[in-house]
Amino acid sequence: MKLSRPRTFVEAQALQNALFAFWKYGYEGASLNVLTEVTGMGRTSLYRTFGSKEELFRRALELYRSDYLDFRVAALAETTPRRIAEKLLYGLATLHTGETTPPGCLETNAALACGPDNDVIREELARNRDQIGPALRQRLRETSANGALPRGLDADATATLLLTLIQGMAVQAKGGHSRADLEATVRATLSLWEGPEETGEPAYSAPPAL
Repeated sequence: MKLSRPRTFVEAQALQNALFAFWKYGYEGASLNVLTEVTGMGRTSLYRTFGSKEELFRRALELYRSDYLDFRVAALAETTPRRIAEKLLYGLATLHTGETTPPGCLETNAALACGPDNDVIREELARNRDQIGPALRQRLRETSANGALPRGLDADATATLLLTLIQGMAVQAKGGHSRADLEATVRATLSLWEGPEETGEPAYSAPPAL
C-alpha cells in the first residue's frame, strides 16, 4: 500500500529532517531523542503526526525513493549494457557523496545497523534494496542486442557484478571515501567493456551536487 505524502509544510519539513537523520544514523541510531530534536516535535506530537517510529521511517523511505532514486529509472531506460552501467554507477557515486545529504545509501546504512530486535525492518530494507536486481538483469538481456556485455560475462553475471559494486560503493561512501574515489571505481568497471560505444557519445553527464 502506498503511503500518503505529508499534509502540511510543517509535516513535510519534519519528514525531510527525519529522512536525513535515518540516512545518517540508520534506523536504530536515529533514536527518539534524535528524531524529536531534528523534527522540532515532542514525542506526543511526533506519534500523533506519524503514528510510530516505524511508520515515520517508512514515510522517510518513500520520500527517499521518490526524491533521490529517480536516476535509476533513467539508467535502466538506456539502450546498451554499458550505458546502463555508466548512468547507474555514476548516479550512485553522486547520490552517495552529495554535498547536502548524508554519505552512503539510506537503505544500506539503515540495514547494516539493525540488530535482532529490528529484524522486520532489516528484512524489509533488504527486499527493497534487492528490487533493482531483476529489472537490471532483464534490461541487460534486452539491450545486449544493441551493445556488448563485458568479455566473458553474460547478462546475469554482469548484473551480479554491478549489484555488488552498488553495495560496495555505498559502504565506501559511508566510510568516508570521496566522490573522486567512487568515480575511479566506476571508470575501472567501465573499462571492462572493450572500445567505445557505437555512437561514441557518453551516456552520463554529471548532475548538480545534491
